[in-house]
Amino acid sequence: MRPLHPIDFIFLSLEKRQQPMHVGGLFLFQIPDNAPETFIQDLVADIRNSKSIPVPPFNNKLNGFFWDEDEEFDLDHHFRHIALPHPGRIRELLTYISQEHSALIDRAKPLWTCNIIEGIEGNRFAMYFKIHHAMVDGIAGMRLVEKSLSHDPHGNRIVPPWCVEGPRAKRLKEPKSSRFKKIMNGVKQQLEATPTVFRELSQTIIKDMGRNPDYVSSFQAPSSILNQRVSSSRRFAAQSFELARLSKIAKELGVTINDVVLAICSGALREYLISQTALPKKPLIAMVPASIRDDDSEVSNRITMILANLGTDKEDPLERLDVIKRSMQNAKNRFKRMNSQQILNYSAFVYGPAGLNIASGLMPKRQAFNIVISNVPGPREPLYWNGAKLDALYPASIVLDGQALNITMTSYLDKLEVGLTGCRNALPKMQNLLTHLEEEIQRFEKIVEQQSPKLEAVS
Repeated sequence: MRPLHPIDFIFLSLEKRQQPMHVGGLFLFQIPDNAPETFIQDLVADIRNSKSIPVPPFNNKLNGFFWDEDEEFDLDHHFRHIALPHPGRIRELLTYISQEHSALIDRAKPLWTCNIIEGIEGNRFAMYFKIHHAMVDGIAGMRLVEKSLSHDPHGNRIVPPWCVEGPRAKRLKEPKSSRFKKIMNGVKQQLEATPTVFRELSQTIIKDMGRNPDYVSSFQAPSSILNQRVSSSRRFAAQSFELARLSKIAKELGVTINDVVLAICSGALREYLISQTALPKKPLIAMVPASIRDDDSEVSNRITMILANLGTDKEDPLERLDVIKRSMQNAKNRFKRMNSQQILNYSAFVYGPAGLNIASGLMPKRQAFNIVISNVPGPREPLYWNGAKLDALYPASIVLDGQALNITMTSYLDKLEVGLTGCRNALPKMQNLLTHLEEEIQRFEKIVEQQSPKLEAVS
């Protein structure tokens, strides 16, 4: 038995019927050509017959203000096998995932579930894994599932994700003396960071706020339909885009791939809001999580947030891209002057009130940002599960009162995998954003094509 970490407690406290606090991942596999007809049934049977014991946190359940080991662990409660109705299109799959992602996880058991889904067109099957944010963060959860996969297409190792020992499970086994040393080191780092943090805060208040057009404050986000109270109903939409297309655009325009990703999201959001007659006159502000890890440690949360001006008030895609690039660069330049601990302290001070507002839900229409757009690097090599190749992996995230849409992306092989999670009631036809994303990529491709002859002529 161990006490709840304060962050665990916050995620559990935030949960309401209309606000589930779990994250998920949809993994789509290709059944091997030479596989028997019973391939999926055999896979499921092997998992159910496995004597593997779940590791922390997958064997932990809530007991008041403590995590306690579930001594009556029931795999059938967590692990399910279903089949889609014919014809098993991606549309039916995403409808099922939307329904599953809307449902709360039973708190009487360890807070996770795993579904194997067969009957998908194209000789494919899927795994949908969801886990409460109090147990593990979204990216760590995705990586745990990835670790259960193999790089060998001929390997037949079947390791369920709940049996993979991740960084958190290892930390829970550390001696208490080791944990105490880490706590004391953390306190020391906090004290050492204070002078630099106050210097940067002074510069922000005196020089940047209200004077620097590229600085984005937590008071700029306009009211929008993206920022309203949410219902319990979710819609999940997903699609893959070729990374080579985005890389070419970034290279030709002299920006980063992440700038291009934000620019196509900006254009897609602009088109969607115009279709809903709901485009704010002021530009939308995106919260972009950014890694600040400066070592090879296994600390689970080493991220800060960058507020990016999406320039949605501008019709010209290149003007929007320039606004995004400058606002992102402004934040990066500030963070370059600080180490990771100083950045964390700075972010806590500047964005703390915004976090409290999101947590309390007191003012859902008065937010520091309009949307979270997250882009995380993923596996570069193909992965397999008992010989079945992983075709795609789509992240499913959390929406909150005041944040009715989340765009989370990860890369896999040569693709950008996009997962949209939204409130079905607050955002009608949210899945149209996928079409708008493709249209925006094509718009930039046309711009690059038109500019290429000019660049060649100059050279």
